[in-house]
Amino acid sequence: MQFRRSQFDESAPPVRHPLAGHPLFASDNLDEAREKVARVFCPHRLDVVGRGDMRARHNRVIGENLSLNYLEYGAKTLIAPGELESFYLIQIPLAGSAAISCGNDRYYSSAGAAAVLNPHRPVSMIWESGTRQVLVQIGRDALTAHLERLLDIHANRPLTFEGSLDLSRGPGRSLRNLVLHLVSDIDAGDSGFGAPGLMNRQIEHTLMTGLIEAHANNYSHFLGRRPGGAVPRHLRLAESFISANLDLPLTIDDIANAAGTTPRTLQLAFRQFRGTTPLAFWRDQRLQRAHESLIAGQPGTSVTDIATQWGFTHLGRFSEVYKSRFGRPPSETLRAALGTEWSD
Repeated sequence: MQFRRSQFDESAPPVRHPLAGHPLFASDNLDEAREKVARVFCPHRLDVVGRGDMRARHNRVIGENLSLNYLEYGAKTLIAPGELESFYLIQIPLAGSAAISCGNDRYYSSAGAAAVLNPHRPVSMIWESGTRQVLVQIGRDALTAHLERLLDIHANRPLTFEGSLDLSRGPGRSLRNLVLHLVSDIDAGDSGFGAPGLMNRQIEHTLMTGLIEAHANNYSHFLGRRPGGAVPRHLRLAESFISANLDLPLTIDDIANAAGTTPRTLQLAFRQFRGTTPLAFWRDQRLQRAHESLIAGQPGTSVTDIATQWGFTHLGRFSEVYKSRFGRPPSETLRAALGTEWSD
């Protein structure tokens, strides 16, 4: 098949795009854009779904375990790759916005909220006209191995990120600044990113650590645990007891008795190895179960029903902590699970 490569309007003033020194392609041909992006990411559906001309551009710098990318399509586009399979993808909008569907997780991404796409959940997106994004592609195996080294655990479940990543404050803002600073250094010719060496390997490790710390995921409760330390038996017993009794109104004494230790000793163990408290761990586990119940919601189910089922009797407080953890209110998660779709 012959693809038509287009030179964009030469009468327009020149625009300096991020990673401009590392172009992959620039084209106004939909088929060519689809094929070129698929070569470095994965096969996918790409269609123009709104007004605007296709003016696609992809710049790319490849490292050892991740790549930095700049991508735009110009027109409003539907992008549906299904499961990414071999990589995670962080999408940091510089302009515009995108509607994201990743499994049962649905949210909007904009300048203040990045999308983090899981490789083991089917993905579809609608990028609004004029959306421009910096993307960090991280190998699935590399990120999983880094997670295991970082937390000193065996990851027996896929690392799964939930909701949008808040870029406006805290670790999310730091991660965004780090990525854009690295892009800026590459554009200025002051970075050797992509070349082999310990420095670039450390940069990649820092980006992976930043993502794991910044964005809520199913291993977040391990953060703060002392690396290399043997987890004491009473902590393992306490965690097993909590997991088996999430629907009960537990107290610290209940948990300590089940673990065969004192409340103070148990508190210290959770602080040292989990970076939290027994009751906060219990709450987070109930919150995760409530989230799973919401994304599996059935017609007639309400947020109140699910919150009450998992021991959250104050609906306002439940909505607040849920949004803080998963990036959107529980009502939005339930609506998405029941089939509410975005319009084009």
